[in-house]
Amino acid sequence: KRRWKFLDFHHRMFHRVMDEKHRCVQLSVNPSRGLMDEKFVILVQNAPPRSKLTIHSFHQCEDDFGWDAFAHYISDETGSVNVSEDCSLGGRYSGIEPMGLLWSLRPVPGSKPGLRIRKKNVQEPMLVTVSVYEGHRKEGFADLVPLASALVERWYMSPGVRRIPVTEGGLTATLFLPPGPGPFPAILDLWGSAGQLVEYRAALMASHGLAALTIDYLTADIVKETGKMVNLQYFETAYKFLQEHPQILGSRIAMLGLSLGSSVTVRMATYSEVMKLRCAVCISGNHVQPVDEDFEGIMSNSKVRINEENQVIFRDLTLPITSDPLQKVDVGRLQCPLMLIVGEDDQMSPTREAANDEMMERAGNSHLLTVLSYPDAGHLIEPPYTPHFPYGKFRSTITKKKMMVLWGGEPVAHSRAQEDSWKKILATFPPLILTKLNGLKEVCGSCFEIAKLL
Repeated sequence: KRRWKFLDFHHRMFHRVMDEKHRCVQLSVNPSRGLMDEKFVILVQNAPPRSKLTIHSFHQCEDDFGWDAFAHYISDETGSVNVSEDCSLGGRYSGIEPMGLLWSLRPVPGSKPGLRIRKKNVQEPMLVTVSVYEGHRKEGFADLVPLASALVERWYMSPGVRRIPVTEGGLTATLFLPPGPGPFPAILDLWGSAGQLVEYRAALMASHGLAALTIDYLTADIVKETGKMVNLQYFETAYKFLQEHPQILGSRIAMLGLSLGSSVTVRMATYSEVMKLRCAVCISGNHVQPVDEDFEGIMSNSKVRINEENQVIFRDLTLPITSDPLQKVDVGRLQCPLMLIVGEDDQMSPTREAANDEMMERAGNSHLLTVLSYPDAGHLIEPPYTPHFPYGKFRSTITKKKMMVLWGGEPVAHSRAQEDSWKKILATFPPLILTKLNGLKEVCGSCFEIAKLL
């Protein structure tokens, strides 16, 4: 019934008959089809001059839950609103926020608490209905008739990107290759302790000219078959797979991790004799972990505290940062560039304090370290315009317990952090195809138009 209700909502956006007063109002989104990290322009035209308008966005995720956002505007003397240039006077955000109707999406009223949008099928777009309503509205959008609507497609996987399941060497992984013969620089992509094979970040990186291998290391097939956690050689197997692939530049392989994946990344970059990384990018993680234990030992070392709202907080567990060399990775041994991306309101990990540890400076390799620190950003720093989740329902793949976890972050600041850090991650890897794509984008404006020229 819930699915029918939301599908019916989309249907009514486009097919309900509006009275003559409203027939002339137009709403456009340009480009209406583009990558998730591409900006669009929402333009309302032919509304009554100086009128109050609410612009609303709605998305039904793959789990059938509805998400929406809205902002209040006043049309100019020509009856127009340009979301990229005009100030929102209220709603989910205020001020000029060109992409606010994406990053401020929240579960619709009555939804379960702790939901999170995670794209499962990257071969299909994220669909968002953008509508404009008369007056300044705050609720009841499903029962209102819009003045105009437009359907927007947001893709993680651009035309020509190839998605290849990988099982070699016991891996549970997916390789994304950009259009063309290559060879391409590559990224080994690791997510956090929620497990599963998460593909959308890797698909988006491939859409920007980087080969990307995303791996499941917590719920992988080999874990299910043996009942044991993977060891650190599992990640070296993934690296070797990339290194030996004919369409990948074996000398230009990097590693990127979020949360627990970040802890694995810094450990492998420091100690592995096999992995000769071009660079390492660690998002919302730290180097505080017992170095004399294998991967399972790292996972079982956590304890928790719970706040008054029954939300689990992990960040204080390793504070203050220990001086015991056996309890943290010796990043002074690093020989490749390391980028740390820090949300200063991260409630999951003490990333700010860990980034201030002076191990690399004392070892004389601090020139390899870049720290991107973002005030009021939380733990889940994802690709641009991903909605902000201050807390969320979480099931540990180790303890199997379900909990409500506090991620932290303030929506506007977190959105800024996602947009800025993503640009700097991509700028770390300037492959030739990325230069070509950016040049074409200046002419065409969208990767979906570029595909026609490749």
